[in-house]
Amino acid sequence: MPPKATKRGKASSQATTTPKETTATSATDFLTKSKEAYEQELKDLAKKARTQKGYWAGQLAIYIHSVILLGLIAIASNVSQLVLSPVYGSIPASIWHSKLVMAACFTGWASNIFLDRALPIEPVELLPLIAIYIPPVQYLLFRASGYLGAYYGPLVTELLTLFPLITISSACVATNLEYADFGPVPKFIADAVPGLGSFGFFKVAEKMSGSFIAQNIGKNFYMTRIGLEGLLAASYTTIAPSKFLLFGLPALLHTTLLNPHLASPMALSRLNSGLEKEGWLVLDRRDSITGYISVVDSLNDGFRVLRCDHSLLGGEWVKFKDTGRFKGNQVAEPIYGVFAMLEAVRLVEVPNPVPDNEAKALVIGLGIGTTPAALVAHGINTTVVEIDPVVHEFATKYFQLPANHTAVIEDAVSYTDRLVNETQAVGQFDYIIHDVFTGGAEPVALFTFEFLQNLNSLLKPDGVVAINYAGDFSLPPPLLITNTIRSVFGPSCRIFREHPRDEAQAAAHNGRDFTNMVIFCTKSSSEITFRNPTSRDLLNSPSREAFLLPKWEVTDEDLLRGVNGSVEEAKKLGILRRNDTSALEKWQEGSALGHWEIMRGVLPEVVWVNW
Repeated sequence: MPPKATKRGKASSQATTTPKETTATSATDFLTKSKEAYEQELKDLAKKARTQKGYWAGQLAIYIHSVILLGLIAIASNVSQLVLSPVYGSIPASIWHSKLVMAACFTGWASNIFLDRALPIEPVELLPLIAIYIPPVQYLLFRASGYLGAYYGPLVTELLTLFPLITISSACVATNLEYADFGPVPKFIADAVPGLGSFGFFKVAEKMSGSFIAQNIGKNFYMTRIGLEGLLAASYTTIAPSKFLLFGLPALLHTTLLNPHLASPMALSRLNSGLEKEGWLVLDRRDSITGYISVVDSLNDGFRVLRCDHSLLGGEWVKFKDTGRFKGNQVAEPIYGVFAMLEAVRLVEVPNPVPDNEAKALVIGLGIGTTPAALVAHGINTTVVEIDPVVHEFATKYFQLPANHTAVIEDAVSYTDRLVNETQAVGQFDYIIHDVFTGGAEPVALFTFEFLQNLNSLLKPDGVVAINYAGDFSLPPPLLITNTIRSVFGPSCRIFREHPRDEAQAAAHNGRDFTNMVIFCTKSSSEITFRNPTSRDLLNSPSREAFLLPKWEVTDEDLLRGVNGSVEEAKKLGILRRNDTSALEKWQEGSALGHWEIMRGVLPEVVWVNW
């Protein structure tokens, strides 16, 4: 057993001998000795201690114990963000996170002696109890998420869960390392090494554990959100067993028997028994690499949605399936008009149009598969690039995504890089549809100049590209994204909103104007025009009758709202490049907060918090 931090900062390993334990010099002698003589005596005693049997084993135990504690809080930091994301979205959850973690590390390190004296039990013995109680506390706080909001909710939740865990852990590490032997290292370096070294190790462990979790999330029960929290609690129990663990039994029973977030059939059944009374049903759910994925049915209104964290990837009307005029339809009815609008790539007039049965399409981002399903229904050879295998699985199983498409389960950046290199930048696709959105914001890398250049290279000379961007017109990102797209495909691109601007709604939300916009581009400098859709284009679909042909065009004046109408500020924005995305990421915070409010109006709070 590694040594643990104990009262008054002593290490529990008897094998570790300290100057305090070995000196027999009286207090009177200490007062009479000169400072130099005293320091020399301490050095001699320390040197003598190193020769005693078991000394270095004790030193090794101190380092091992400290490393374990730092590694556990590094993992806990990542897991906390994962647990918050279904309720708040990944971006709002991260706004305060780094600051809170740093504050907790500093607080624990600076107050280790105070905590050691003030707490009624050994600080290290508190860690298992804190870890065990984190899931129930989160469960309760999530029910107040509507009141707390997406900005302060994550902060309050982590203050009451992650902050005490990191604070006590840091204090224990600080106490342990007070008795670490740094040998002949100069004193000023030895004084700095424990703090700086511990924080540096923590940051490295945080990054490495985050990468490992991202690659393996959802592969088994222990790699789920609550499963990881359980593993952390078990790990703390192993390194700090005590009689006080009995106080953790109520929390353990709650997590096992009552927490709907637990990834088990029993928890899902119990969750649905409550949700059905509210008119909702969770058909399936899974932790995955892009977030918490679930399929939710509205029993009262008759639609089905695919959820990713605190956002929706798409939805369709299930009450119309195989009824009346919809009987035998090749495609489902989408609940969002933007997905039908993306299909208008086929309506763009080009010099040499290609018959559908000879055309090839590339779709970046799957969602529930509305657009790919329509392209396949028209006989187009369709390739879908989707990074998340669970999204593809659920789209196939619970939505009307046909099997006769080519699925590429891979990151779109690496896929297009490779494809461009393999084909020597020769155009392969007649249509490219770019539709990526998850967790309240788009993946920044998929809107950079470099990525869009790849799409341009893959597009045939008479090809058409449609890019869906969901953003807030009161902020600069829509203008920045438009500038970047036009820098690649030319100024002739045309932009259309899903719905016209609602002035009353914008005024009610502090000017926010969050919507989907679709940018249509070709390689030609000619003005983009659309042919009128035929009955075959509409696929017997009322949604396509209403939304297939774009209607509400976005003007440059609309885009300039994000910079208060300033042309000069618009020029300063420039374009988005792969190595310069920090400004967009910062703006996405505001956009994600606005999106969170919208989503709370689309589905009720009971659905969002009971993920």
